[in-house]
Amino acid sequence: MMKKLFPAILLTIFLCSCNQDEACQNRIQAKILEVYNTPIRPGYEGRNPYWNKFAKKFMYAPAFDFKAIDGAEVYRYTVKEAIQDSTARSWTFTAEAPNLALSPIWQAIAVGHVQLKVEAIDKEGHVLGLAGEREFYRDAPFSPPYHDAVRDYKESAILAMICIHNMEPIQNWKKGPHPDMSYNLNTYPAKIVSSTISMEVLLSKFCPELKEDALKIAENAARFLIEQSLPEGAPLAYFPPTYYGDLITSAIARNKGKTMTMEALTAATAFLDLYDVTGNTEYFDRAMNITDTYTRIQAEDGSFPIKMDFKTGFPVNEVKAMLHPMLEYLQRLEQQYGITKYKDMFEKSETWMKNGALKSFDMTGQFEDSRIVGLEPYENLTNCTAAPYATYLLGKELTSEEDLADAVDLINFCEDQFVYWASPEKKYGVQLHHTPHVVEQYRYRMPIDHSACNVANAWLSLYEETGDEISFMKAKALIDNITIMQDINTGMIPTYWTNFLVAENWTNCTLLSVQTLLRMAEITGQTGNDEQMDLNLRLI
Repeated sequence: MMKKLFPAILLTIFLCSCNQDEACQNRIQAKILEVYNTPIRPGYEGRNPYWNKFAKKFMYAPAFDFKAIDGAEVYRYTVKEAIQDSTARSWTFTAEAPNLALSPIWQAIAVGHVQLKVEAIDKEGHVLGLAGEREFYRDAPFSPPYHDAVRDYKESAILAMICIHNMEPIQNWKKGPHPDMSYNLNTYPAKIVSSTISMEVLLSKFCPELKEDALKIAENAARFLIEQSLPEGAPLAYFPPTYYGDLITSAIARNKGKTMTMEALTAATAFLDLYDVTGNTEYFDRAMNITDTYTRIQAEDGSFPIKMDFKTGFPVNEVKAMLHPMLEYLQRLEQQYGITKYKDMFEKSETWMKNGALKSFDMTGQFEDSRIVGLEPYENLTNCTAAPYATYLLGKELTSEEDLADAVDLINFCEDQFVYWASPEKKYGVQLHHTPHVVEQYRYRMPIDHSACNVANAWLSLYEETGDEISFMKAKALIDNITIMQDINTGMIPTYWTNFLVAENWTNCTLLSVQTLLRMAEITGQTGNDEQMDLNLRLI
């Protein structure tokens, strides 16, 4: 294993010269395309069910849960362009079963909307019946080069932090522990106010001249969270609320008096961040108190409810939370602070994710503003579960071969279902979305900076673990686009990478963009626009 490659190594892995010939370019592209022929955890392997019932697009050769027909000798797979004229192309192969991957023809299929039909054929060559059919978008693969970063990663991160810091609702925290609700996303305090704390703490480290103001903002925001948290002795003692006030989805009846179970960890993380920079043990103790509450509400099988009644602690349904935030948090407690007393909760959480989420491969979303009641399995898959879980697996002090294989599957799944290297969508003849990008979830197919960072960080972790250059190239393409999307005048990194939409930027999303940019700056050793760090990568 290659944990933590040094920046200098980057200068040795890029492979063809700047004057690479066509043969070299073709060799690079062939190596990139090769992986897309392999299906991602197909149901016929028996490791998990077929997970792609609700999938709309594929970059990796898919396989579908089509059923066998009695008397069939072979099955004929036909993929045809979904256009209604005589020019429509088609691609065909035969196989012994109806539920296999489209690998034999996958690279030949043109990008675009296509229709798949699998027919059962008898010994005489007659069609017995239709085993299954499906329409989907055959998505464009990774095809470098993409536009390089337009400014230094560290500079981009600092500009974004200062932009957030200067926002009037953020400056308002200097007055006291009261949120400015003109920034209506403060209606989600566990997520947004906690992210404000972590952002200001980070700013205080990079901009010493703003440290005093930044920490005043952070401490007043922390005071608000503490004041709003449940008292000692409550079923969810020390948890801050997911919802506050009557704005956006906080006003919806199904959210009144409820809390997303994992979101208290965002607050605990913010308290640890604040403790690290101030040394005030009140914040550390608050984080530990939150952690202790989690030990009391964890089920014996390691699971937690996805959503609970804030006062009683009763689950709202039988749906379980995805536990990557818990694993990441407990990993930090052990690696940074040497705290091992939560080992039992840690091991139970690991076991549940492996035997529950991973075994089913149902990487469901857990968003405070989305419906979680009545969802079918696989109905709302998201990168926001799969990619951070992969990052966690790759960030373990000892990543096993099984961990590595699972992480690769999760990352490939994210690319397959949520990454767009090119976007076909236009409005008024204008590109609708800026690429490359990553959409958030099935039920909200919006390109979000936070999602781009989720997947980019997973690729960076894979690169650090294995030295895989293609993973670095993919991460770089997404991270470079953060700098391109950033407002050149204000420093704002937009949450939504799309045209024709005016919406509020989410502080938690900007925070992850900043953290990702800083991570990229560290990995590359980039401190300015140094020619030697022109990472227009090329493969051997």
